[in-house]
Amino acid sequence: MIDLQQKLDEMNHFLDRTVGIIGEDGRIVASTDHALTDTQDPAVRALLASGDEQSFASGRTYRTMTRLNGERMICFVSGTDSVSEAYAGLLVNWLESTLRCVEGFAVRGAKERKAFLKNVLLENELPGDIPLKAREFRVKYSVRRIVLVVSMKHEEHKACLETIEQRFADRPDDFVLPIDEGSIVIMMEVPESQDDELDQFMQELIEAIKEEAMADVKIGVSMPSPSLQNIAKAYRDASLALTVGDIFSDDPQGEKIRRYDRLGLGRLIYQLPITLCELFLNEVFEPGKYEELEPETLLTIQKFFENSLNGSETSRQLFVHRNTLVYRLDKVEKITGLDLRNFEDAVLFKLAEMVRKYLTYVENNKKS
Repeated sequence: MIDLQQKLDEMNHFLDRTVGIIGEDGRIVASTDHALTDTQDPAVRALLASGDEQSFASGRTYRTMTRLNGERMICFVSGTDSVSEAYAGLLVNWLESTLRCVEGFAVRGAKERKAFLKNVLLENELPGDIPLKAREFRVKYSVRRIVLVVSMKHEEHKACLETIEQRFADRPDDFVLPIDEGSIVIMMEVPESQDDELDQFMQELIEAIKEEAMADVKIGVSMPSPSLQNIAKAYRDASLALTVGDIFSDDPQGEKIRRYDRLGLGRLIYQLPITLCELFLNEVFEPGKYEELEPETLLTIQKFFENSLNGSETSRQLFVHRNTLVYRLDKVEKITGLDLRNFEDAVLFKLAEMVRKYLTYVENNKKS
């Protein structure tokens, strides 16, 4: 921010009247008479309420101006004659020109810095240029960061962006980057000492977005990146966490935080060749056999796995007699040839089910 007091002190050498600048709250922020600085001017409130650009009160001439951020400021000159009026006009013109130059440069600088960071994320910057440009745009290079990819509906993007930017307004070393209409990227500095607080922070962010933007979002979380050079990989990992979560989660809508380091078998299956997945699936399930399983049976299988193959707990949660559970598991064995009470068969079934979900996702993507 420009030092307004210093500028007015320089002007004082060739001005024969007291001049000053007042904020919207009525406080004099700078004046050629230092005794007036930080005092209140009661005439300002009436001027702002009237909407007039100029007024005369208490032996002073007042003129208003508006900054780039919408904030209004008032210039005053002692006296109410034509000379004071001319001084007030000149002071406003100077202040507008100076602030717009300084603030406009800051806005352009912020936009250029965001454009640079987006290019780094999307691998549109040469590796050798990244440390040089990071220094130019005053972005820390060798800092431990994680990348969050916040996913939302297109129509919720604007409200989500406003909420997220407000939450990160006091974190100058973190960056909020809208990538497309369905996602917003957050680059966060995270010291190792704060790793345990991450989940709580993200949960609070999700709740704030839900409350303020009235939007349900999901967050993909990368592994920590040691420097800006590796941030593109972190972005890919966070995006992958969202995708893998959508494919393999038993409750895609309920699971809001997807961390790359907690994807488990889903990450492994996602990286397997399609032909190998198809070969494995056909080996475990004969064509059409899985489709014979009814929704009720599939729910039973899901609960059975959730309870670590514990029949008593599964039947309790499903509100069915244990004999009913045994009957359903026998039915699964008859259709698929796999006895889910046997650990190896249960693992085989679970893997095949996940592979099937992945192949369904691939097929749907081909159609779209």
